[in-house]
Amino acid sequence: MDFCVYEQYFEARHPGNGCPRHGARAALTVSTGEGRVRYEALLSFFPHETAEDFRISYDVCGGKLLYEAKGRRSKKRETALLEGLRDTLDALAAESGGEVFWEKPLIPARFG
Repeated sequence: MDFCVYEQYFEARHPGNGCPRHGARAALTVSTGEGRVRYEALLSFFPHETAEDFRISYDVCGGKLLYEAKGRRSKKRETALLEGLRDTLDALAAESGGEVFWEKPLIPARFG
């Protein structure tokens, strides 16, 4: 089963694929099953042309596996992964030529 541990949308900048992006979705997800757990950092840039525009596009996105092993979800592990999440996502953004403006959230953080 897949769960979103954390999700939030921010103002951002990315040249896109012919369509400039002005927003980003940042997330930490967890997948569990068959006695294993897997955590992944995800970043997706989207157009956000108006304040109501939350069309998520998946052509400018990236992810990084943060942890995978036998076991189950751990609040302690999730707290540690959340502490380093922005650095991980900043690196993903930079690799694709984008930037996330962490001080300009578009919605409050959601935790699951």
